[in-house]
Amino acid sequence: MSPIALGGPALFIGDDGTYVALERPKLDPADPGVVEAAAGAGVTPEEFAGDGDVWSVLYEDGASGEGGGFELPGLRDAEAEDFAERLAMVLRSGEAYEVEAGDVLVLDARPAGEAWTFTARLTPPEGQEGEACALELGPLATAALLAGLDDFRGSLA
Repeated sequence: MSPIALGGPALFIGDDGTYVALERPKLDPADPGVVEAAAGAGVTPEEFAGDGDVWSVLYEDGASGEGGGFELPGLRDAEAEDFAERLAMVLRSGEAYEVEAGDVLVLDARPAGEAWTFTARLTPPEGQEGEACALELGPLATAALLAGLDDFRGSLA
């Protein structure tokens, strides 16, 4: 099967092994992978791609190899941007702080020199599969985190 390219805004916190991502995936109905997958599912590429307006939280724990994710159908772009703005304010302050995206994602941010460590607590919304979990992230360079937050906020404009 052809790989499917995802577009849309995404905030990635972590590294290649352990991460949390807040994203609003958008599939291109003209992408060959989408066309192929849609044909296999017996629907049009447009139906398969969907609206691209549902936010998701994805995560992976590199230590255990476990991961998962869940949808956030009520989350609006303005709320995702607010979360990113509050996280950037914490990083610029240099003070340990807790940043929440509702009950589903809570980041306990702690400075570590020119970097930050996080405990990410994830709780799937009521009615969705999955179990609550916690991940340890970092240390992650402050400059890279701030650049990623700026890119994320810019992708929402």
